[in-house]
Amino acid sequence: MRREPITTPRLDLLPLQVEHAEEMAAVLDDPALHTFTGGAPSSPDALRTRYARLVAGSPDPAVSWLNWVLRLRDTGRLTGTVQATVTGHGRTAEIAWVLGTPWQRRGLASEAATGLVAWLREHGVRTVVAHVHPDHLASAAVARAAGLVPTEDTQDGELRWRLGTP
Repeated sequence: MRREPITTPRLDLLPLQVEHAEEMAAVLDDPALHTFTGGAPSSPDALRTRYARLVAGSPDPAVSWLNWVLRLRDTGRLTGTVQATVTGHGRTAEIAWVLGTPWQRRGLASEAATGLVAWLREHGVRTVVAHVHPDHLASAAVARAAGLVPTEDTQDGELRWRLGTP
């Protein structure tokens, strides 16, 4: 599966490039973004290294790593990321999102996740999953907006959310 730009009403989801690291380091430079996921903000150099790995793609040919940055169209600024790891011959995707603190509480994460899920479904993905910390109410709202529903399954302390075709 190949990444391509995705357009939503307010956002352009642009395929990740190593050159995005500098701006994204500033976007993601808030320790609060790591409250539920752990870790700490990355330096531009660390993001460049990580983005180079992601852009190169999964070493497993049966797995597609698809990553986008979110550009708010009215300002041209990058605001966050969405990602999908696609497996099962393109039938299953695990998704995640992060939105910089200044752009939160505007529905942008929900818009981006919903756009990503729609794009995945258009490209044959039948099952979409996300893992959300049970106390992360904002991420639960994003998952719900994207059409996912919580299951009773947990992994590493996170609740599995799912959208699938029976």
